[in-house]
Amino acid sequence: MTVLNVAMFGSDELAKDVAKATDQRDVHTYVHKELTNGEAKIISIIRPAKFPERLRPLLNAISAGRVGLIEINEVDATLGEVIVAFASSSIKRGIAVIRPLDGGWVDQDMVEKMFMQAGLDGWQFMQPDGLEIRNQLYVLMDEINDELIQSAQSPLVVSIDQYFNVKGIGLVAIGYVQCGTLKVHDELHILPAKGNGSTKSLQVMDDDVPEARSGDRVGIALRNAKEESLSNGSIIVKPALVDKKTNTDIPLSVIEHKSSKLKLSTSPFQKRQLAQGDVIHVSLDLQFIVGRIKSVDGDNLIVEWESPLYVRRDNPEQAIISQLDSKPRIIGSAELHQNQ
Repeated sequence: MTVLNVAMFGSDELAKDVAKATDQRDVHTYVHKELTNGEAKIISIIRPAKFPERLRPLLNAISAGRVGLIEINEVDATLGEVIVAFASSSIKRGIAVIRPLDGGWVDQDMVEKMFMQAGLDGWQFMQPDGLEIRNQLYVLMDEINDELIQSAQSPLVVSIDQYFNVKGIGLVAIGYVQCGTLKVHDELHILPAKGNGSTKSLQVMDDDVPEARSGDRVGIALRNAKEESLSNGSIIVKPALVDKKTNTDIPLSVIEHKSSKLKLSTSPFQKRQLAQGDVIHVSLDLQFIVGRIKSVDGDNLIVEWESPLYVRRDNPEQAIISQLDSKPRIIGSAELHQNQ
């Protein structure tokens, strides 16, 4: 089974034209499955319902997404912020759909220039035809198939956004496999609480499965884990392995940052300059952490985080930096390095 997560800004109507609505929480999801040569290929659209009132649902959708889908009803500040958010992420492919509001008009040339200026030149513009959009999403899935395979072979990182106790099952954590493969009976390490547990069972798309791979939205029934070790934004990884007999030393797949050195790439639409003492947020693998800038030297910043931030040891995703009182709220993207 291959899953392509699509981060979407747009209407419920367009999303339902492409896929079937499933989960309707803060972030709405829509799923379409096709069988090709006996293999299931799934399009999963992730649409933040509480944006623009809240920024985090959009950033969470982008954090889980591999490609993007933006519906454009009008050219306004919200559209600008959405373009900046996608441009500041690791999402380089996507589809833009112009569908003006009743009686309205959108200048496509102007919008295309905005996309180019932001750095989204790899995106394509399409008509609001759900079937054609779905077909093109499958084309994009094929284009990044090697990336999806490589991601599933990487060290495990699971980002958690829900957890609860289920009668007869016990503690269940739900989230996205950001990279790697998770199997039943795997030993697990839960951050930032540094709790432990193991996988009792797994569910993907409401089906019991023996493993969940990169891209899957997974429900993990946990054994020997404490509920207080979980939070919205927890990261689940495999425990570090040190075996002197076999000379094996495998560290955690993430590095804990209490303070980071940032190489900031400011959005071309952002006029605000960050300064020492400013408060910012970082979005990375569904984490949304607040920090305070300790020093600024051009595009190089040192930031102390209010709570630990976990960055993938191998091939980390691009972090999105925001400031909630800025307009737009997205400052840009950043490379993060641990500040000792």
